[in-house]
Amino acid sequence: MAESSFLIDISALYRNIQKYFDKTMAKYDIGSGQLIFLFLINEQEGITMNEVSRIGEVDKGTTTKSVQKLIEQDYVQARTDENDRRVKRLYTTERAAKIMNELYELRNECRLKLAMDTDFDRFETLLDRVTTNSRMYLNPEPLFSGIKIGGLQKMTMLDYPGKVAATIFTGGCNFKCPYCHNRDLVFVPDRYEFLDPDDVLAYLEKRKKILDGVCITGGEPLMQDDLQSFIAAIKKIGYLVKLDTNGYFPDRLEEICSTGMVDYVAMDIKNTPEKYADTVGLNQDVFRMERIQESVKFLMTSDIEHEFRTTVVRELHTKDDIVEIARWIRGTSHYYLQQYTDSGNVIAPGWSAYTKDEMEELREAASEYVPTVELRGVKEG
Repeated sequence: MAESSFLIDISALYRNIQKYFDKTMAKYDIGSGQLIFLFLINEQEGITMNEVSRIGEVDKGTTTKSVQKLIEQDYVQARTDENDRRVKRLYTTERAAKIMNELYELRNECRLKLAMDTDFDRFETLLDRVTTNSRMYLNPEPLFSGIKIGGLQKMTMLDYPGKVAATIFTGGCNFKCPYCHNRDLVFVPDRYEFLDPDDVLAYLEKRKKILDGVCITGGEPLMQDDLQSFIAAIKKIGYLVKLDTNGYFPDRLEEICSTGMVDYVAMDIKNTPEKYADTVGLNQDVFRMERIQESVKFLMTSDIEHEFRTTVVRELHTKDDIVEIARWIRGTSHYYLQQYTDSGNVIAPGWSAYTKDEMEELREAASEYVPTVELRGVKEG
């Protein structure tokens, strides 16, 4: 008898299962290639296309093609996320609901036929182990591939109040604040050299007896796909974690805070609501002020330690603006006014700072509404 080949066996198993589902599901006009996607969406209503690709371990092109066909067949619908218009979430339709039980029965029938004269439970256990091995050893994914680290300040006593910390800068931002002091983290040049997250973690491991915490700033950290797992790795070393955010992703902010892994949040308040879009360099038609307001409300009603802060630019902020912001966040414990500094790498040069005395006047005006208003980075002149 010819010697068995596991490659031939795997190929035959896959193709025979495929033929079985193509034949049994023909009446629904669903092919075997679409079935896994329909099951995933049915079991995780509201899942995104990217999440379907990741869980199903299928390339995005294949996912898009298969899901689009399900949409055209009225088995799936895509809806815009209420909090992030860039995100489409997938849901099964009433038409799909009518056939899902039958599809699960076909899946169970397939399993029963494959299990004939075998210890199928053990086979599935071994198959799961072999599949895990294939991920780990045949096509290993680099850890934290979804986070882009644009820089590391190895030690600071300014970024995390009361702590000696390291500051990690993530690349990419959804805002284009013209006075931003680090344009490379916003626009990320083609040849920008990102740091290896493992190297950053190795540094933190070596310094854990010296540093108290880690600040994660940007860019905008909440845009990073692997932020939560990266923070988990930092917490495992034993650090406190401070997260800086522009507040435009309230759902992501609330989700990551709900894990208990973030110890402190610093949120930028760019300006008054009326001036916000211009201050962050976005068109009024696409900017959604309610997202900022949701993040402010979440932090002010949560138990997480937090601060609000405004980088004050003479051409963009008046004394009345600072007072209006202070009224907006009335009741918060800490509000910081940061003096604008031209780093030489701003998005649009030409801005100027208030003097030290003028910053003190702004602080006093805001103090009428916020009990603790402090100045940061203020220099003479």
